[in-house]
Order: sequence, then structure tokens, then C-alpha cells
Amino acid sequence: MVTMMLAARVAPFRVSPSRVGAVVGRNVGALRSGPSYWLVLVSGFFEPVLYLLSIGVGVGALVGGLTLPGGRVVEYAVFVAPAMLAVSAMSGALSETTFNFFFKMKYSKTFEAVLATPVRPLEIALGELAWALVRSSVYTGAFLVVMVALGLAAPGWALAAFPATLLVGLAFGGVGMAISTLMRGWQDFDLLTTGQFALFLFSGTFSPVQDYPVAMEVLVAATPLFHAVELVRGLAIGQPGWALLGHAAYLVVMAAAGLVFAARRIERALCV
Repeated sequence: MVTMMLAARVAPFRVSPSRVGAVVGRNVGALRSGPSYWLVLVSGFFEPVLYLLSIGVGVGALVGGLTLPGGRVVEYAVFVAPAMLAVSAMSGALSETTFNFFFKMKYSKTFEAVLATPVRPLEIALGELAWALVRSSVYTGAFLVVMVALGLAAPGWALAAFPATLLVGLAFGGVGMAISTLMRGWQDFDLLTTGQFALFLFSGTFSPVQDYPVAMEVLVAATPLFHAVELVRGLAIGQPGWALLGHAAYLVVMAAAGLVFAARRIERALCV
């Protein structure tokens, strides 16, 4: 009896790479079905690039140099570019794990069909997260090329920042799935969009958080995009340090918590 109970508890956490790959493969098949998804995929890349060119480069010509907390002076565009890179990773992952994930779970009943096979809820969540990471990495990889081409990052540090953007995608992808399982309808996504835009504005993206009032600085330091921006910026501009490990740990916990929560919610909603 004890063995059966332990097996029941452990079984949901057993993951088959082939079944996770099958979930990813289904998304690849959907990508091939028509040009509309490609248009959505490509259009999502341009928003952070336009912000970089308009604010980082355009406004940067007026701002001039910016002094970092360590005393290093960099061009404003160099300061903003890594933040837009982190935003690009966040946006790519969230776009896939919120609107698309919700549609597949709530309306198209895709996950119900998948669960009729040996695939488990955790494997669905892992497959969807892996696919979101693919989309996020396409955005960030292309964005890094733009940064290097504009002279906003050295090629070596751009390569070092790329794994950090993957971690950002994992973290926001996991949380995006978790949030989507709680949504009741499309109207609820207005709250998500508002929160995402607030993070975009107040996470040290356009000015150092040290310039904020103390209470605001403490609040911003608790938000996920702040940690994503600090991690990516520290690597992209060539200022690694022990503090980056703390930012990375925050994102790892965020990704794991979102993934487990989403898998549990899928199981409760579709398997009970």
C-alpha cells in the first residue's frame, strides 16, 4: 500500500522527453499551417527595436552619458539596449504562454485532446514552456544582432547575455502559463497587459532605480523584470558580479514555481 501511494505521488513528476517533444512538435506543425502565425511571430520582434531606436538612440542623443552605480559612464543607448533585450525575452515568452496557451486550454480544447494520449499535464506545461522559449530566443537572438550591429554591445558579451535571456524567457513563460490557468475570459488579460506595461516602465529600463524615491526603489527591486534587466544588463555591458547570481536565482525560482503551478492547474481543470 505504501509503495502504491509513493508511486502515485511520484508519477506526476516523471517526465518523458519524447512526450514533451511531441507537444513541441504539435506547435511546430501549427506554425507550418499558415502565414498568420509567422506574421505574429515577426511583428513581436519590432516593438522593442523601435523603442531602442526612438528612446535609446533618439532620446539618448539628448541625454548623453549615464553614470552607472559602479561609477562607469556609458552612452544612454548602451544602458537602454540590454533592458529592451530583457523586455524582448519577456514579451516573446508571455505572448506564447498567455493568449495562445489560454486559447488552447479554454477554447480549442487542444490540451484535452493531448491528455487523451499518454502525455501528462506536467509534460504539456514543459512542452508549451519549451515552445515559448523557442519564440523568446528568436526575438532575443535577432535583437542581439541589432545591438552588435549598432555598436551597443561587444560580440563576446552579447554571447554571454544570450543564456541570460533564455532564463528570462523561462521565468516569464512559467509565470505566464500559471496566470493563464487562472483567467476566466479574454477580458481578464487587460489586467495582465496593464501589469506588463507597468513593469516595462518602472523596472530600471530607462533610468537607474537608484534615481527613484527609496520606497519606489524597494518596490521595483521586488519585481521580476527588474531582476531580468539587471542580469541581462550586467552581462551585456561587461559588468559581471556576484549580484547577478541573486538575480538569476530569483528567475530560476520564478520559472519552477510557475511551471509546477500551471501543471497542477491543468490537471485539476482537465483531469478531474
